[in-house]
Amino acid sequence: MAALGWLTPRRRSATARSVLAGEASAEAARKSTQDAQLDQPTAEEPQFPVHGDALAAAFFDLDNTVMQGAALFHFGRGLYKRKFFETRDLVRFAWQQAWFRLAGIEDPEHMQDARDSALSIVQGHRVAELMSIGEEIYDEYMAERIWPGTRALAQAHLDAGQRVWLVTAAPVEIAQVIARRLGLTGALGTVAESVDGVYTGKLVGEPLHGPAKAEAVRALAAAEGLDLSRCAAYSDSHNDIPMLSLVGHPYAINPDTKLRKHARGLDWRLRDYRTGRKAAKVGIPAAAGVGAVAGGTAAAIALHNRRRR
Repeated sequence: MAALGWLTPRRRSATARSVLAGEASAEAARKSTQDAQLDQPTAEEPQFPVHGDALAAAFFDLDNTVMQGAALFHFGRGLYKRKFFETRDLVRFAWQQAWFRLAGIEDPEHMQDARDSALSIVQGHRVAELMSIGEEIYDEYMAERIWPGTRALAQAHLDAGQRVWLVTAAPVEIAQVIARRLGLTGALGTVAESVDGVYTGKLVGEPLHGPAKAEAVRALAAAEGLDLSRCAAYSDSHNDIPMLSLVGHPYAINPDTKLRKHARGLDWRLRDYRTGRKAAKVGIPAAAGVGAVAGGTAAAIALHNRRRR
């Protein structure tokens, strides 16, 4: 019988630390289950999208909603590879991208700096040239960063016979490349001025950001004869609350803290495709991990060394 002793539970008094560990584990499991339930559709939800509804469409933010990170920064990496600008500019792009991925939110100053840099870089280049390069950059840096979950949501709208647009502050040419490669209807994006097919280095109006996205969606819906109360919009950022509030079916995708709180307060649908609840809480996209931290640290060191010279 002694050989079967391992089958008999041993009574051991629980220490304070083991009790604490057990309680913490139980609480984490309970909260994880609650969060998962909040982020998943319930049995009571009606079927959506509605098949054959010609008056409905879907509008997707791009950065951190459809794709990990910022499209403009990935585009900058591709242009650097093609000798469009120098190493010091790449360091700035890398630092901004690392900050964006770790913070999970858009910093207006960083985004403005990135746009100004991009405009100066493309000035004097032909639109057709950048479109062609954009196709290559998509394959090199963007294709593998598309969130499968968000892609499936977009495909559901397409399968239902609805039109799907990207709505982004990224240059419209980049957005159009991504939309075409994903099989979407089209894209709304920031428009850079061009004369005779050559970029001037200026914008037409302002970047398509925040309230400007809502105005673009409103204008497109009017032109296309859409009923916004039957449309859906998807975003990760509280900056897009104006666009999300415009439609009848708003979704918070990989939401930042402010948008998650806002969405829960209004009972909006939530979807989080990032891995790990800790990542979901602080806004770190999947695959950020050690690579993004190491990349951001290297960029910071390079920037610090450059400033000391």
